[in-house]
Amino acid sequence: MPTKPDYGIDAPGVIRNLFLASVGGLLLALFTPRLIHIGSAEVNLHASGWGIAIGCGVGGLLMLIYAKFGKFRHRDRMLRLWTWRGDEQVLDVGTGRGLLLVGAARRLTTGHATGIDIWNKEDLSGNALQRSEQNLAIEGVMEKCSLVSEGAQKMSFPDNSFEVILSNLCLHNIYDKPTRLRACNEIARVLKPGGVAIISDFKHTREYAEAFRKAGLRVERKMPNLLTTYPPLRIVLAYKT
Repeated sequence: MPTKPDYGIDAPGVIRNLFLASVGGLLLALFTPRLIHIGSAEVNLHASGWGIAIGCGVGGLLMLIYAKFGKFRHRDRMLRLWTWRGDEQVLDVGTGRGLLLVGAARRLTTGHATGIDIWNKEDLSGNALQRSEQNLAIEGVMEKCSLVSEGAQKMSFPDNSFEVILSNLCLHNIYDKPTRLRACNEIARVLKPGGVAIISDFKHTREYAEAFRKAGLRVERKMPNLLTTYPPLRIVLAYKT
């Protein structure tokens, strides 16, 4: 077993494609004619190439920095939004390799944390149930945690099961809107009265907020921290009163 936890690289395919596009832009800038004519228009291939190289390269680098460093700070920001007692039942939706789950479990004494996922490798490098189990064991929180293989849109838990529900960069991976809305309704269903759902994503956060309001939850939205997340991640807080 490894001796250090490994929480992987988020969206590895996107980062790879950005770096490939950056290399393509560089080749375009260095090895093509400076100007071409398309009809009556004049196109500067060198300027276009440098723009692609710099823009895609910087985007890929910022995503990599978030994956290696920023997501730990973002995890801590999310967890600070709840005043922990230690006896909570916690659900991490889209737990991946367990970053949020471990952070929550460290704050528990008699409580328990459950992570659900379908472990899609397109969403996170090395994404697998076994990798999550390894991280939980290395971090020393295995006895406080459970892992369940299921999707967010149809959970097996009873109503009102969890005081705290967490999710980061998960729900946008459900590509059709009706299924995303079912996932939001499932989160509202299994959330206990007096509890909170803390949902972080880079898109669809207005949609999540509206779905939670329609389910009767009180909703707040937090602005992204541009220094620690890329793409910028907004946080939706949904309270069940």
